Amino acid sequence: MKDDELKELFVAEASEGSEELNMLFAKLEKSHSDKKAIDNIFRITHTIKANASAMGYHHIADMAHVMEDIFAEIRKGSIVIEEKIFNDLFKANDLLVSMIQNIKSAKPEQVKYKGLKTKLEVLIRNSKEGYGSIPSQKIKSAGEKVLNQNIEINNKPDLTNDDDTPKNKITDPLPDTNLSEDIISNDLVDGTENKLTFSDIIQIPVKKLDNLMNLVGELLIERDRVITSVQSTGRKNEFSRLMRITSELQYSVMNVRLVQLNILFNKIHRVVRDTAVIEDKRVNLIIEGAETEIDRNVLQIISDSLVHIVRNAISHGIESPAQRLALGKNEIGSLTISATSEKETIVIKITDDGKGINHDIIKSKAIEKGIINADFASKMTKDQIINLVFEPGFSSSDKITSVSGRGVGMDVVKKSMDAIGAKVKITTEVNAGTTIELSLPSSMALKAALLFELDNNEFAIPLTYTEAVIQLQKKDIHKINKGLIATYLNKNISIVFLSDIFHDRDNSYKQALQHTFDKLDAYDRLYVIIVSYGGKDVGFVVDRLLQQKEIVEKPLEKPLENIKFISGATILGNGNVCLVLDIPSVITELFKVSKLQYNDN
Repeated sequence: MKDDELKELFVAEASEGSEELNMLFAKLEKSHSDKKAIDNIFRITHTIKANASAMGYHHIADMAHVMEDIFAEIRKGSIVIEEKIFNDLFKANDLLVSMIQNIKSAKPEQVKYKGLKTKLEVLIRNSKEGYGSIPSQKIKSAGEKVLNQNIEINNKPDLTNDDDTPKNKITDPLPDTNLSEDIISNDLVDGTENKLTFSDIIQIPVKKLDNLMNLVGELLIERDRVITSVQSTGRKNEFSRLMRITSELQYSVMNVRLVQLNILFNKIHRVVRDTAVIEDKRVNLIIEGAETEIDRNVLQIISDSLVHIVRNAISHGIESPAQRLALGKNEIGSLTISATSEKETIVIKITDDGKGINHDIIKSKAIEKGIINADFASKMTKDQIINLVFEPGFSSSDKITSVSGRGVGMDVVKKSMDAIGAKVKITTEVNAGTTIELSLPSSMALKAALLFELDNNEFAIPLTYTEAVIQLQKKDIHKINKGLIATYLNKNISIVFLSDIFHDRDNSYKQALQHTFDKLDAYDRLYVIIVSYGGKDVGFVVDRLLQQKEIVEKPLEKPLENIKFISGATILGNGNVCLVLDIPSVITELFKVSKLQYNDN
């Protein structure tokens, strides 16, 4: 996010906080014992101070800090709330409002705040010395002494002095010693008139944004329908302005839904700390690219997944300090979370410098738990074996703790990634570490898809799963067991006729996967869409390829919401309903059945 956008966000949040302070001060003025109001005031002033310091607005931070200190003393009971204090509190908040509003000005003028700040500091110092709340005129006089002489007010014996003689205690100089007395007076400082101000930023409930996005999606569908209907008349150019405006509207709404990843990343610090304590390990967290923006709905869905991955990285990956020292490593493990934006995809990488994943251990555990058998395991590649960590019930931990060993975690990650059309990739090296890469769609509102025709109906496959489109002949495809294979990029991949899947009513696929193939002539030309999911490449044979297009996918509603292999639908410009293939469920089902057939043999 640009500096200007950060500035706007700070002004909006600080303005909202200062408005709430006015309300809380008024409430506390009527009921001095309102503990909830006191706690909320302390919280708000602390937040404004911290945010202002982070932004470099030190004058705002200073003013908020002294207000925070006042209420820290009130909470401790060192300062007794009296009517006289509220005039100064309201004035302090007025100054705060002025300073916040001045940030937006092209030529901000420094608000004179140090006099009132000093007056409040004197009140705090008196409370710490045991004098509690004191009358305003004494504060004024004392303030004058502090400003001109830089000595502590209320001369009293320094009991730590050996000769027990009264002594003026020298203190650190207070800021701006040349302030005149009239600035410390009870008169309102210039420029802090009670003007109503409104933030340039408004908060919108997510449901309203979702509804707006749905309406935009309907608009795009209707736009495409109208343009398609007039294509044959040669009037398509008349709608070029409509195309531009609706596209700008669409991306503007999508942009409003974007949030920075630091909203999630900032919460990970506590997750790392708590997990490291439980596991008795030392871990240094490094975060990169936290300013990367992503759709809020995507962020919400991946939050639990990221927590699972981080906890697993510490529990299973990073060694104990003693083990790391024995391996010649720093006793403090390193965990890096980075984010980058690549076109329509957000890539998040979680990297640890731990022991890595040993595929032999994964294979043994998977066989032991009955996830695969030994014969099947012997034919799997290393990457396929590593991906077994995503199988439900899999765990490589020998003991159950609050963090690991329960067989719950990485399968949850896989399911949540599948739900949004994301990809998960694991790269690992024994004793060097592991990287888990999440490739996420930047938006869930719009999907790039490849349209195709099957049995005179239109379907779509999300491009996130699409690797390539190729043409084959029957002679290029070979039977193996009850399935089909072909060579693609020097490796064998499964070939599946989509029509066979949809026509197989008992879902056994034992004979169906070769049904259409047997009817073909040797040189019949076939259109094949290569898709990839879970480390498995499959070629889907379709009747005809149509076009690549951005679609607004809608979930199917009752009674159609549980149709197998379909994730949703969209309406095309010609008015036809286009079903969207659920690639994860199709491939998972096919390989599950294949594995069962193999085990039966």
